[in-house]
Amino acid sequence: MNAEAPALTGREQQVLHLLSSGDTISSIARQLRLSPHTVDTYLRRLRTKTGAANRTQLAVYAVRHGLTGHLAQS
Repeated sequence: MNAEAPALTGREQQVLHLLSSGDTISSIARQLRLSPHTVDTYLRRLRTKTGAANRTQLAVYAVRHGLTGHLAQS
């Protein structure tokens, strides 16, 4: 994974936060009123930006970069 934190959009931060809280793609989609396909697209973009190979590594990335706290939902 990349050493420096890339710039993430607000929605990417929300998806990453929910993922790191243990939510599934379906659950994230319901909470953010998105389709599961859209959530999967956000996760693919996040993996590309962070260098993570899978969702587990994304969750670890979120913890290491302090992205697990409260985020306002839009």
